[in-house]
Amino acid sequence: MQFFTSDTHFFHKDLLGDSDFAPRPFASVDEMNQTIIDNWNARVAETDTVYHLGDIALYFTKPAIKSDETVFNVLSQLNGHLELIKGNHDSRALFKYLAAHNFSDHGQPKFAFHDVGALIKYDHRQYYLTHYPMMLGIVNQIINLHGHIHHYAVPVKENINVGVDTPEQRYLTTSVPFGTPFSPTEIEQMVTGKAQEFREKQ
Repeated sequence: MQFFTSDTHFFHKDLLGDSDFAPRPFASVDEMNQTIIDNWNARVAETDTVYHLGDIALYFTKPAIKSDETVFNVLSQLNGHLELIKGNHDSRALFKYLAAHNFSDHGQPKFAFHDVGALIKYDHRQYYLTHYPMMLGIVNQIINLHGHIHHYAVPVKENINVGVDTPEQRYLTTSVPFGTPFSPTEIEQMVTGKAQEFREKQ
C-alpha cells in the first residue's frame, strides 16, 4: 500500500510549541520524534511504500556526518520503503549519506531519491508529488500533493498539503494522530472536501 507525508522536521527544536506556522506541542524533540515514529509504524507495514515529500529533519552537528548518521538511524526505525523527495531543508550530503548506507528491506532498497518530484497514477487520478506547492493551471484529474507550508493551505483546489501539520486534515471524516502518513483514501477525502468547499464559495 502507498502512503504520503511531508515535513516531519525530525530534531527541529525551534518548531516546538504552539505556533500558527507549525504547531508542535511537544516538550522535547525526542518526544516529537518518538511520537512520529510510533504513529507512523502503527499504520505503515514493513512492505508498504511511503512518499515523503521533503524536509525530513533539521539537525546540525560538527562534524556534519554525525547529524546524517543520526537522521539515518531515525529513518531506519520507520516501517516501509521510503521514496524521498528533496525539500529545501534536505541537504545533498544527507541524501548522499542515505544512498551510501542504503540497505535491502523486504527485497527492495529502503530509500529511493527524487531531486524535484515524482508522478504517480492512482485509480482515476494523477498525483504530482513535490515539496513546494506547484501551480498547475486548469487541469483535469491531476492533483499536486505537496508540503512546505506547514499549517497553511494553498487557495487552489488542486493543491493538497500532506504535511504532518496540514490544516487540510479537517476534510477527513476521522483525524489521524500526528505524524501518521495519509492513505490514498484520506487523500481522496481531502481532494473531495476541498473541491466541495470551493464549489460552495462560488
